[in-house]
Amino acid sequence: MAGTGSGSTPGTPRVLRAMNDRAALDLLLSQGPLSRSRIGKLTGLSKPTASQLLARLEAAGLVVVTGTSAGRPGPGAQLYAVNPRAAYVAGLDVTPGRILAGVADIAGRTVGTYELPTPGRRAADGTVELVVRAVDGAARAAGVHRGDLRRVVIGTPGAFDPSTGRLRYASHLPGWHSPALLDELAAALPMPLDYDNDVNLVAVAEQKLGAAEEHEDFVLLWNEEGIGAALVIGGRLHRGRTGGAGEVGFLPVPGAPLERRPARTNSGGFQELAGANAVLRLARELGLEYDRDARMKDAAAELLARAALAASGSGSDAAGPEAGTPDADSGAYGELLRRTATGVAVGLASLVAMLDPQLIVLSGGVHTAGGEPLRALVRAELTELAVPRPQLVLGTVTEHPVLNGALQSALATARDEVFDTAR
Repeated sequence: MAGTGSGSTPGTPRVLRAMNDRAALDLLLSQGPLSRSRIGKLTGLSKPTASQLLARLEAAGLVVVTGTSAGRPGPGAQLYAVNPRAAYVAGLDVTPGRILAGVADIAGRTVGTYELPTPGRRAADGTVELVVRAVDGAARAAGVHRGDLRRVVIGTPGAFDPSTGRLRYASHLPGWHSPALLDELAAALPMPLDYDNDVNLVAVAEQKLGAAEEHEDFVLLWNEEGIGAALVIGGRLHRGRTGGAGEVGFLPVPGAPLERRPARTNSGGFQELAGANAVLRLARELGLEYDRDARMKDAAAELLARAALAASGSGSDAAGPEAGTPDADSGAYGELLRRTATGVAVGLASLVAMLDPQLIVLSGGVHTAGGEPLRALVRAELTELAVPRPQLVLGTVTEHPVLNGALQSALATARDEVFDTAR
């Protein structure tokens, strides 16, 4: 029996109106400004019902008139769009050297960013204050106040253990390991806070904005200072019991020494075989010069960019099991590219055997620098090492991917709250 009163029982007119409201708002987000008749056509609503819907959303401050249509005889129809000022969210990308904060409006546009360098900071010094300063800086850049933010999502290396609230798998991030940190941050900031692993947030960015759109099962392999993976299964991130799912840098793999105490060294077989440190080690073995004073990930990326350029000039469509695979016959740089690809494929083969994903996305500055030549060589190696053959692509969200993922994660939750007109 259907319920009575003002509750939101499924099937009641109030809930049906809310469902139509949300469908219209999602259309406006995905397709831009639309006329009343176009919204009615796309949602299957009659013109009077579409008019009532838009009047209701406009009164609630969720949509605004942005102009009129053109190109047809007679007066133009009013065009409606999601009101970008209906709500704001913030995201933070935290690394040992800096905090990058951004604010997005509810329509998804990034309207302010702020970078706070933290070089040489001693452990446990002022983490809460730094986070607050970063949030405030991004809010000021966006022209809003901290109190206007509906939600903040913070991305860090490692992961916060749900059972203890302590950060794990990130001993290189000073100041973030206090058991009281999350409570202190919640007390210092007035809005809901969420936390996630930085690589998980890159996967969110690729799923919402990039190469993994419309994919329910995929693996994203990240390679910068360290190697990590994000596992998306059935459209949802798999985080594991302690938040450590995807910490594949610790994965024992053939061709690398067996690391008996990975938590103490913060490294493991896959990291030693295919991480940025491995690229530099290979370069030294091959006699290749690089900037020894540069950050490890930057030096590795520069080497692989040179190798990719050399391989692109000497590639052969006949080389390898996959058409278009470069033979990388370019001396030491070619050998660097081949051996790096082999290392990446060895680790991926284990993930493919366990997960059988639809798609693998190669992301992070090291993989991006290797570009299509590296991707094609990894694909050729993986074809020989694994039975399933998922599609293998390069990530396309290359500018601030962690921050973009944090904002997308915050927006998903905020929209569910703000767009719920059944309340």
